[in-house]
Amino acid sequence: MLASSSPWWRFLLRRPMQVALDVVILLSAFAFAYLFRFEFAVPRIWLARALEQAPFVVGLQLLALLAAGVYAYIWRYVGLAEVQGFARAALYSLVPFIVLRLLLPKTLDEYRTPLGVILMDTVLAFGGVLALRVGRRVFYERVEKGLLPPDQRRKKKNVLLLGAGKAGVLAARELVGRAGSDLIVRGFIDDDAQKHGSVLHGVKVLGGTDRLGELVRAHDVDHVIITIAKATRDDFRRLLAACDAVPVKARVIPGMHELLAGSVNVTRIRNVEIEDLLGRDPVTLDRELVGAFLTDKVVVVTGAGGSIGSELARQVSRFGPRRLLLVERAEGALFDIDRELAAKHPELSIVPVIADVGDAARVDVVFAEHRPAVVFHAAAHKHVPMMEKNPGEAVKNNVVGTRTVAEAAGRHGAAAFVLISTDKAVRPTSIMGATKRVAELVVQQLEQRFAHTRFVAVRFGNVLGSAGSVIPIFREQIEKGGPVTVTHPEMVRYFMTIPEAAQLVLQAGALGEGGEIFVLDMGAPVKILDLAKDMIRLSGLRPFDDIDIVFSGMRPGEKLYEELGTDGEAVTKTRHPKIFIGRINGIDAALLAQGSDALLDAAIDNDAVAVRERLARLIPESHLLTTAPTTPPTTSTTPRGALAPVA
Repeated sequence: MLASSSPWWRFLLRRPMQVALDVVILLSAFAFAYLFRFEFAVPRIWLARALEQAPFVVGLQLLALLAAGVYAYIWRYVGLAEVQGFARAALYSLVPFIVLRLLLPKTLDEYRTPLGVILMDTVLAFGGVLALRVGRRVFYERVEKGLLPPDQRRKKKNVLLLGAGKAGVLAARELVGRAGSDLIVRGFIDDDAQKHGSVLHGVKVLGGTDRLGELVRAHDVDHVIITIAKATRDDFRRLLAACDAVPVKARVIPGMHELLAGSVNVTRIRNVEIEDLLGRDPVTLDRELVGAFLTDKVVVVTGAGGSIGSELARQVSRFGPRRLLLVERAEGALFDIDRELAAKHPELSIVPVIADVGDAARVDVVFAEHRPAVVFHAAAHKHVPMMEKNPGEAVKNNVVGTRTVAEAAGRHGAAAFVLISTDKAVRPTSIMGATKRVAELVVQQLEQRFAHTRFVAVRFGNVLGSAGSVIPIFREQIEKGGPVTVTHPEMVRYFMTIPEAAQLVLQAGALGEGGEIFVLDMGAPVKILDLAKDMIRLSGLRPFDDIDIVFSGMRPGEKLYEELGTDGEAVTKTRHPKIFIGRINGIDAALLAQGSDALLDAAIDNDAVAVRERLARLIPESHLLTTAPTTPPTTSTTPRGALAPVA
């Protein structure tokens, strides 16, 4: 069977010169095989037989090349991956020749090619056609590109690869073998002394990072490329410090999991970004568990146009839901995510729904029509200072909206409802955090009302690059020449990438049995001042010299630090190392209902003072009416931002 759906004759018509050259190579190989077999003294009888056999042999070998898909290859891009095609073609032709040699009767001796000739011809023929293509590639890389006009030539840049592990070797192979690359790999840098002096895919390990400056100068290196598959934030900081000391620019190949899978694309080499310094090991999903949770189910994502909601929709779509409802009140944001997912997953049934989660009638109609099995509730007002100025809207969206969607999920038989919560709900000092805490309490109460629906909440900290977050603001300030504004020199926050947060939400939702609050491992807290300095340095500038940093003072509702759990919550491990479970402290159902109604009344009346007072009454541990503590609690000793598990 041919490797391409195109008819065989189209290959011949499209590349007649290639086929003609192959015929010359194949005929020459056959002739030399006979000459070698008879030591350049071919008997007359065998010479006659060779002439009779040649058309049949060459014809069969051409068919083998077609069947193996060799004529689909572009000659100047032939590499190691294409060698397999030539090996298959050799096998396709060798087997029939040997079978015919052994089975043909002696009466057809003129068609029985000697075994020695068959073997030598196979090696010479397919080695020859491969060599022809390799020669074409070498000519392209060494000669043709040198003949280009000066304005079309790309200046070659010398680079060093930091990291001689598996990922580094794969990167070297791609960079060295890629036609048209403007990078010349001069060597590896690796701190493993046992690798020094070794050669990996033609690239020598020149030494450790202690020799970086010497090697950069000796080889006139333009920049170095970090090729460590599982580089932690500490690895990045150490390597960047070494590069700064030279100085030399550092770049990185993103998606190291793709490198390990052999699918690295060197055109994606980019500058080191702040996400690399804050990044952690990739999330490992229990795909079987999450698949059972989402596959062939009707899934709703509210707030689908936002940072978290849109990423949740992307992640859910990969598990093949029966139908995916994107609920969003911002028309433009909904249009964008609907168009993106429709292009990536044309087989998926996607229903864009314009709706306000606080509109009970609209939400009920949508749930009655589609009967979702899983609901991810990401719709919320999340901007702390903005909600301090608009407390009534925070109540309407975060409290009433959550209750509206969650009750609809329970009434219409959803199997699971997952609330996206926040670390700011712990001992809240802001309206936003307090309303999210009330939303958690609402979810807990509904767990008691609807036995067939599992209600859970997932709590995590800041996500990198989300709308209104500190990193896009810092980038904008740096681009404008500063100053970069930091609220307080001691302010710290937990950070997580948006894809990581979304994946852990899916995992937590699949793990939930009902009533839990899931606390995600956010890693080590990051000082915002250090974050600002790192971003300035990554822009090639110096903090306080090229770009000033000013302290603007804490805004209303802000804390110096964030927490992921409270002392009153019993936190236990789950089967996933980055997810912990805590039971939300209960509240009397009547008190919650009464307090929520009172909150809504105050919100409708636009009474900011009453909203704050009634939130404080519902959440005694809050600091809405008092000064927030300025030092982190000392009761928790667990590293990486998670609570100490209960035995």
